[in-house]
Amino acid sequence: MSIHQSYAVFGLGRYGKAVAKELVKSGVEVLAVDIDEAIVNTAMTEIPLCKCADITDAEVIKQLDIANFDVVIIAMASNLEASVMATALCKEAGVKTVIAKCANEMHQKILSRVGADQVVIPESESGTRLAKNLLSSGFVDMIELARNVSMVELDVRPEWAEKTLLELNLRKKYSINIVAIRSGKSVSINIDPEMPLDPSMKLIVIANTAKLAKLK
Repeated sequence: MSIHQSYAVFGLGRYGKAVAKELVKSGVEVLAVDIDEAIVNTAMTEIPLCKCADITDAEVIKQLDIANFDVVIIAMASNLEASVMATALCKEAGVKTVIAKCANEMHQKILSRVGADQVVIPESESGTRLAKNLLSSGFVDMIELARNVSMVELDVRPEWAEKTLLELNLRKKYSINIVAIRSGKSVSINIDPEMPLDPSMKLIVIANTAKLAKLK
């Protein structure tokens, strides 16, 4: 996913605010929206583009020009009705990717059925992590292990296919340590450095977070 995409975040609770702040920090275009004026006024100090609006209103969605945003994150797990309405209105407006936060697996199914492209349960995914995943082009997943160290799952690039890890020497070239290889549902930590890589495989690596930019 390109870091040059534009993002809208609906709901500025702890999770939504964390997503918005991380995106803003990375320099991308971010619109943050909440129905509570006090919350919006407070958030403006860290998120420049904030609006107080009811995102369950079709006219508001139109006025906010949401159709021109690439990704909308709906972060209102405590209000299923609002989440469902916002998801449906965004998809109806033509938003390519809608990511919705939910409270449980039942809500996850409901939001998926009304059009959410991805549904996250906050206990298993932090707002900061979601933002970093969105900004990390080519990374399937990214988990911050410590302040300067991350574990990333990434695709086997076309130019790596049919080559061995010994040939590629990714540790020297990108300063990454490959700890496992995922093939379908199977994950292997006993890595054969002379095994040719298949394009369908995923590499699970640990690296200094700052050096991950080399992989983008």
